[in-house]
Amino acid sequence: MDPKTLETVLEQRRATVRQRVSPQEWQAREDLAACYRLCVHYRMTDMIYNHISLRVPGSDNHFLINAFGLLYEEVSASNLVKVDIDGNLLDDDGLEVNPAGFVIHSAIHKARHDLGCVFHTHTRAGVAISAQERGLLPISQHAMRFYNRVGYHGYEGIALDLDEQRRLVEDLGSHDVLILRNHGLLTAGANVREAFELMYYLELACQIQLDATSSGTQLVMPPKAVCEHAAQQFANSNDFIQGRDWAALRRMLDRKEPGYRT
Repeated sequence: MDPKTLETVLEQRRATVRQRVSPQEWQAREDLAACYRLCVHYRMTDMIYNHISLRVPGSDNHFLINAFGLLYEEVSASNLVKVDIDGNLLDDDGLEVNPAGFVIHSAIHKARHDLGCVFHTHTRAGVAISAQERGLLPISQHAMRFYNRVGYHGYEGIALDLDEQRRLVEDLGSHDVLILRNHGLLTAGANVREAFELMYYLELACQIQLDATSSGTQLVMPPKAVCEHAAQQFANSNDFIQGRDWAALRRMLDRKEPGYRT
């Protein structure tokens, strides 16, 4: 799509999408667009690649995802594209989806109906840890929440082969976090907030591990019982957090990047 046509389509969407979707879908669109903008803020982008998908409220087989060709800083509530479980476009205005992206996402959405949002990155730290034989180590409090709660998937090339979906799902298992060897990171949650929180701390844990291992000094490895205790504490943390973190992040975006809501 040429630049003038793209801008026309985006402008038309800004004027019409909110009027033709339910209030629940619009709220979901704002949350997902906010997540894309937060990726920019926390430097978790890879040009126009990578994806975050979200199940449309009230529908088990319709999903929102970024339009192929837009930078994350350009993603807004109105220009998110709606697709079905197989990645087929449900909008007919010319915006497209990167087929390699939804191969991974659709596999997980099909298998795990408890997961509404799937989040995939190619960050420098994430890819570096994915290439280390021992994977993520429990050497920081940020990493403790993932102790014995991470799946690993071997690299098979660019994710275009539908046959790989079965192995992706098997390697994720019952976890909400998957490290794709030599590739990147993936987190998933019931909603955008859960998937983002997992990715935020997984990314920090990877960065900390790279810093710690680069020093060449002996690492302190906490006892297994302590690691498991910390992981369980994190699993119960929502009881007192109650979404305050996501609300704070949305307020920051409203001050700095309010265009995500349009």
